[in-house]
Amino acid sequence: MALVTTLLAGVVFGLALAAPPGPMNAVIAEESVLRGWRSGFKAGLGAMTADFVFFVLALFGAVAVVERVPTLRNAMVAVGGLLMLYFAYGAARGARESFRASATPNSRGFSKAFVLALTNPYQILFWLTVGVGLLAPGRIDVLSYATEALAGLVVVETGHPALLVGLFGGILVWIVGFPWALSAAESRTERAAPVVAVLSAAVLVAFGLYFLYDAATGFALFERLSGLL
Repeated sequence: MALVTTLLAGVVFGLALAAPPGPMNAVIAEESVLRGWRSGFKAGLGAMTADFVFFVLALFGAVAVVERVPTLRNAMVAVGGLLMLYFAYGAARGARESFRASATPNSRGFSKAFVLALTNPYQILFWLTVGVGLLAPGRIDVLSYATEALAGLVVVETGHPALLVGLFGGILVWIVGFPWALSAAESRTERAAPVVAVLSAAVLVAFGLYFLYDAATGFALFERLSGLL
């Protein structure tokens, strides 16, 4: 029972990481409606591959280095912001394309999402906090926080392979289902493609500008602190 609970908890964590609106899902949506399910899935696979890289780095404690070195962290955020603005320009141009005309096996969705995910501070933050907690061996008695009467009913084993399998399984469910839902009805996708492309561009611009602001603020704060020292 504990094994099944741990596996399902991993799936929930994976969906919680992959599903929220943001730059990754903007790229997946753009690729899905302009180039079809396969391209959307490849973009999702790029983001998931970045999560696997972060998982390996977190496993060996390397992810924490990013937060300990402010210059490195701010530089990564700045690069991510610039990349998002660049990809936003591409998404806006893609709004003039049609689903059929854009369908090509040479989509750059995988590399686009992979590079963006590697410079996404939200994913880094996840693996610094929740991710590290998931990797550490332990037990979480979920319902015991509500009432002692339910203690022991839902126990999650952190650091267990089942939790990690569930985590990446949840991400996989999202990157398969989300592009499929967007491209399932071709006629509706054809009409929705320009709208989704514009919305994707808007999301990328918003996050890109925010990331650049965050990086600039971080650099300024670091310089002030250095001056005090």
